Formats: sequence, structure tokens, C-alpha cells
Amino acid sequence: MPNAEDPQEPIPSPAQPRGCFSRLVVLILLLSAVGLGFAIYSMAQPQSLSDIQGYDPNSRAKQPRDVKMMLEISKARSYPVTLTEGEINQWLPGVLNGKQGGLLADKVTLEGVWVRLEDGRAEVVMERKVMGKPFTVSVYLQIEQTETENGSKTAVHFRGGSFHPYLPYPKCGGRFGQLPVPQGFLLFVLPAYKNLAAAFPDEIRLGFEEMPRIKIEKGRLTLDPRLPASAATPPP
Repeated sequence: MPNAEDPQEPIPSPAQPRGCFSRLVVLILLLSAVGLGFAIYSMAQPQSLSDIQGYDPNSRAKQPRDVKMMLEISKARSYPVTLTEGEINQWLPGVLNGKQGGLLADKVTLEGVWVRLEDGRAEVVMERKVMGKPFTVSVYLQIEQTETENGSKTAVHFRGGSFHPYLPYPKCGGRFGQLPVPQGFLLFVLPAYKNLAAAFPDEIRLGFEEMPRIKIEKGRLTLDPRLPASAATPPP
């Protein structure tokens, strides 16, 4: 029999149930980790380019159309010109000699630049290989034109619309791999696209700065040097 004078061992109390707040924190951290992992995986997967007209070498014309000459003739003769998605992507490789510069020049190669035309927007895709693995990054472009007293004014926005009809902000700026990214993330890739634009000063001037009417549709880009009827000078 135990001695009455011996102190009795304390009886352990039952474990207290974990509070709702701590469970919520754990759940949020778990979902954040899963979301981050999915985002990194999607960024590492290149988007499919097979739907872009002119991407397949077998479908390219032997003699691509001279886009610069077409724009000059269109402006001189004052008639609209329509460029298809395939014509643009057949013309780009012949005039673009892009090279990857900087510290990663020996590990990163620029495979090509492609344009996907959709209703109301264009997507400019850069295709690279990073240590032998394909990687894509893209930027959406939307054209906004307004009529002023001094004529038509054209603005190019780096965006592709909203992520969801009920979520107007932030705007979708492009895609890193297969992952759509907000407009603010384009700060990481804008220097490369500015260098790309610097390779086409005449085409950008003729096609966007001096064209009063620009329309982007599925698979085609229409440039019209004629002034809209509301802005045209009436005959005497």
C-alpha cells in the first residue's frame, strides 16, 4: 500500500483543443505554399505556340511580305492595309537578329519573337531557351485611339484586359510561361521589350504613330491612314 505521507503524482489535464485562429493561420500558410508551388511550376512551363500562324516553319512563305514597304505605300496612297498574323510572324524572323546579352548570355538563347492577334489585343511572345530548356514570356498590347482638335491620338497600353469580368483590377499584363501575371509584374521584362521595339523604329512610326485608325482582330491587324469621317475636313 502506498504511504499516505508520499506526495501524489499530479494527474495530467486533458489536451486543450487548438483554437480556431491558429487553425486558420495554418490553413492560410498551407494554401499559400500550395499556391506558390503551383505558380512556380506554371512559370516554368512554356506556353504552347502551335496555334500562332506562321510559327510552323513548314507553313511559312518563301518570300515574306515587306511590312515596311507595305506601310509606306499605304500611307502614300491613302488606303488601308491588312496584315495577317501569319504574315507578321513570317516577316519577323527575317529582320530580327535578337541575341541574349548580360551575364547569362552563354546560358540563355533567344529562339524567336512571335505575335498572337486576338480580338482587341495582341500578345507579343518571346521564346527563349534557358540552359537548353524552353521558356516563354509574353506581354499583352491594347491600342487606344482618341480624337482631339489636333487629330487622332494613339496610345499603346501594356495590358490585355481584366482577369475576370467581376474583377476589373488589376489588369492582366502578360504571361510568364503559362501563368497570367498582373500588369505590375511587367517591370521585370519591359527592358527586353523596349530593346525589341528599338529594332523597328520605322515600322512603329508608320504603323502606330502615323495611322489614325488601327484595329486588332482575331488573326489580323488593319491599319488605315485615312482620317475618320468625323475628323475629316469637309469639302469647300
